[in-house]
Amino acid sequence: MAFELPDLPYSHDALAALGMSRETLEYHHDIHHKAYVDNGNKAIAGTEWEGKSVEDIITGTYQAGAVAQSGIFNNASQHWNHVQFWEMMGPGENKKMPPELEKALTESFGSVDRFKEEFAAAGAGQFGSGWCWLVKDASGALKVTKTENGVNPLCFGQTALLGCDVWEHSYYIDFRNKRPAYLSNFLEKLVNWENVAARM
Repeated sequence: MAFELPDLPYSHDALAALGMSRETLEYHHDIHHKAYVDNGNKAIAGTEWEGKSVEDIITGTYQAGAVAQSGIFNNASQHWNHVQFWEMMGPGENKKMPPELEKALTESFGSVDRFKEEFAAAGAGQFGSGWCWLVKDASGALKVTKTENGVNPLCFGQTALLGCDVWEHSYYIDFRNKRPAYLSNFLEKLVNWENVAARM
């Protein structure tokens, strides 16, 4: 099926007071995400992947250990990553962490604060462009991971519970080169924890 750019689940200025400006969302969603959609549709046209779900395209075209994945994989995975990213954030009404998520994080990491430290460290430590994730693996265990470029948890049979984009276009307008500050702000002000809990 053709990739489609979804509307943001909130207005472009809904996160401005929380550290993600209207300008960032206009560039990130309206230009960068749209480019993945447009280029992805061009890349799959006339191939075996035309008409397949984005998840099937990602898992079918991912090559473990490849220095650079194919254009089809890169655009499909980045499209999927960004769809999740927009939903994992919110303007304010969903900032309280549901008890079941707090319990799961405490059991897995020792405390919510310890989880946040590991998540932020993964994002800050990702060399170059990529993502950091909270995932549930096939055994049901919660783990913090990081991936290069557009690689995502689907490639490893994991469920993405929370992901943060650490490509520069996600934070440079608002935080310049201060990736750790962006990650801290993301965790403390932007995450929609109800969305994260629902993914468990």
